[in-house]
Amino acid sequence: MKPSSTLRIASYNIQKCLGLDLRRQPQRILQVIEHMQADVVVLQEADKRLPPRPAALPHFMLDEAGWQIVDLGGAGSLGWHGNAVIWRGDGISVRQTGHHELPGLEPRGAVRVEFDTQIGPLRVMGMHLGLLPASRRQQISHIRRCDDDLHEMPTVWAGDFNEWSRQPVLDHLAPEMRFLPPRPSFPAAQPLGALDRIALGAGVKATAHGVHNARPAHIASDHLPVWADLTRAA
Repeated sequence: MKPSSTLRIASYNIQKCLGLDLRRQPQRILQVIEHMQADVVVLQEADKRLPPRPAALPHFMLDEAGWQIVDLGGAGSLGWHGNAVIWRGDGISVRQTGHHELPGLEPRGAVRVEFDTQIGPLRVMGMHLGLLPASRRQQISHIRRCDDDLHEMPTVWAGDFNEWSRQPVLDHLAPEMRFLPPRPSFPAAQPLGALDRIALGAGVKATAHGVHNARPAHIASDHLPVWADLTRAA
């Protein structure tokens, strides 16, 4: 159970709700999300691949569970470019949203949501980076430039960074962000790679973080979700 003075953020690549058993079961994904007890959840692969890219995790299912869906401009989709953000809690409201096309060989995007929360204003950048190292370098550089153009606010990056290296590659690419220590989250059945990461900017710190591996997370998607409990930094 997280303290009431913290905000729990989670990141989860839900693989279009297709589990390792090749069954598409949105209810199973929702069960994993519910178990995490997060306030804000950043999702990747939240929409089906082909236009008009309908939501893989149905809106009505989230509505019935009390989740708010951030409107990121994707008509019929849960988010934008497969990235979505959901939240729940009386102390949270959305200030502003945006999204960014990312460079690289594959079509990729990032989303931005500015919240008022119980720990103060917070900017959340959700992303799913490319498979190629050169693309990831370009994409992180692009996101950093986007951040530079925005007004100052404590910022969190969360998503599937697709970085297999055990070296601090991401830390070197974005030195102003503090990546939480990597924890293996992929593949879900026997995690080897710390592909799913959370990074913090100035003004916010983590009191705890981890990988959620309680059943049915081991089979609901090919990734396990990661989470962090956040508070204001001095």
